[in-house]
Amino acid sequence: MVNELLAPVTIGTLDLPNRLIMAPMTRNRAPGGLVGELTAEYYAQRAAAGLIITEGTQPCVIGQGYIDTPGLHTPEQVAAWRLVTDAVHRRGGRIAVQIMHSGRIGHPCLYPGGELPLAPSAICSGERLYTPEGLLDHPTPREMTLADIDQAIEDFVAAARLAMDAGFDAVELHGASGYLIHQFLSDNTNRRTDAYGGSVAGRLRFAVEVVQGVADAIGPDRTGLRISPGITYNGMNEGDTDVLYAELARALRPYGLAYLHVSENGTREVTKIIREEWNGPLILNPHPWSGDEPASPADGGEALRSGLADAVSFGRLWLANPDLPARIAADGPYNEADPGTFYGGDHRGYTDYPVLSAEAEGEHR
Repeated sequence: MVNELLAPVTIGTLDLPNRLIMAPMTRNRAPGGLVGELTAEYYAQRAAAGLIITEGTQPCVIGQGYIDTPGLHTPEQVAAWRLVTDAVHRRGGRIAVQIMHSGRIGHPCLYPGGELPLAPSAICSGERLYTPEGLLDHPTPREMTLADIDQAIEDFVAAARLAMDAGFDAVELHGASGYLIHQFLSDNTNRRTDAYGGSVAGRLRFAVEVVQGVADAIGPDRTGLRISPGITYNGMNEGDTDVLYAELARALRPYGLAYLHVSENGTREVTKIIREEWNGPLILNPHPWSGDEPASPADGGEALRSGLADAVSFGRLWLANPDLPARIAADGPYNEADPGTFYGGDHRGYTDYPVLSAEAEGEHR
């Protein structure tokens, strides 16, 4: 029997050769917001993925949340990303950019004018920013005005248009992990009393307007959204997860998006609710059920067989195994990811993970 993970599937405009999606992973190797040849090699090595989703990429200066993360808001950044998309396409791959506005997960040291980061409400994350000079406490963000909200939506849309100029096949909007869209969704970070807060419908409004704006600009079949129900990362604490994401799925149904990307956090019952309410392709980043280890191919295969997902995304598996489909077809073995090289640095832990053929050659020398 053909492994479910290796079966083809159509997502939006893309006919994917397999259902193995490379999840977005921050790697902090874009000094000055610019990716380079090393990043092009990194993604091209993984072109066998059904779809690559890049690391989070800021749509504007104030959207940056970490050091050395890439941007997509200047001509230079578009040209730099074109090196990456061309390299992936030459290997026969497909690649989407994840557009990520960090909101309150930012710091004045990241911005030329030293501005405060923006958020739906002036509530501090309680987290810290890593810098070469040490850890810095996140400040209390500035509450966004209606004009700020309009500008943020425009920034997402402008970045999506630039993504098309840079040669990307699709755009994923980052509505997960405690960043700006998620901050509007959650009741512990959104205490607004205007039309963008309060009720579930109010808290959904920003997410829906960003999705609508991007879908109108580049086409809904090139637009996806990532969510992470129940995650507590970056100081998040949703009080109504099941209701919130059921309503979000219903609100997004009319737009005909390419996909919804669900990152599980021990929230399988919520995933099932979303699946019932969502009428389009669903990519699942599955929660591991085999202990504290990252999700395995077996976890992904189970999600496909059960009908819970149309495709599955993996992070560490792709990071350490550029030839993941070949390894799954061969039932392993799998390289182990080195956490010490996840963030920043050079090629080590980035482009030097071996593929099966290279391992075999080494064994016979």
